[in-house]
Amino acid sequence: MLADTAFHASASKILSDQVELWNIPTNDLWCRDSAPITAFEESGQRVVSHIQFNGWGNKQPHQHDSQIAKRVAEALDCNVIPSGLVGESGGIETNGAGTLIAHENSWINDNRNPSLSKDQISKRLLAAYGADQIIWSKAVADLDITDYHIDSLARFVTPENLVANLPAQLDTYDPFHTAAAETIAILRDRGVTVDVIKEPAKPRMRDLDFVASYVNHYICNGAIVLAEFGDKDSDQRAAAYIHAAYPNREVIQINFDALGELGGSIHCATQQLTTQGN
Repeated sequence: MLADTAFHASASKILSDQVELWNIPTNDLWCRDSAPITAFEESGQRVVSHIQFNGWGNKQPHQHDSQIAKRVAEALDCNVIPSGLVGESGGIETNGAGTLIAHENSWINDNRNPSLSKDQISKRLLAAYGADQIIWSKAVADLDITDYHIDSLARFVTPENLVANLPAQLDTYDPFHTAAAETIAILRDRGVTVDVIKEPAKPRMRDLDFVASYVNHYICNGAIVLAEFGDKDSDQRAAAYIHAAYPNREVIQINFDALGELGGSIHCATQQLTTQGN
């Protein structure tokens, strides 16, 4: 866990003794976007594949968060491989077998990569993730801080299958709803099988800006950490789907309403450190 040393004593009081605290100051909690991608070279040496964070297009202060990737690399004593890109890992989803999906406005945007073309950005993303192809959907811009990150809408559960999170009733006047439908149509047209988990019909939180995404789950060693929203039927359906998709992992559902109120969930707030063979 990353935190300035000034907060270590208070954090230790509420954390398990299995949680290691690193002295890396942060501006915000969205580690998915500010922390690095870790990978391994053919030699077996772990490296950081670095995408530069700039506060979602300079929308908020990021003097600490912009340095997290380099500081994590220092803590791991590994080399940094610059991607030549500005962006966030929450803006990319990978199937782990050569395919990436992304919303254009999170990357092909003057607030992140003003001097790069779509083709240049695509090539650099493919190199950063070791992938072969990227499927783009335009989505929406300037309606949320991320310019609509893909990880709140869709995640791969196998190299060929993807699960998407949609409201029970699509509103054709809602730009996020129409963008989601367009993204799913593009993915299906490209041969990706897309299953849909409906958003909770009766969540505890009713704020229009609340993020109620089951697909923004976190995959960890031996388990899937999944949000529950206080809607028993919807929560159980989501858990059943995820368990079927990952039969060898425990599904752990937790109330993440505090994250949803801030505009994200557990996937947004975490970033795994890859170990060799995973």
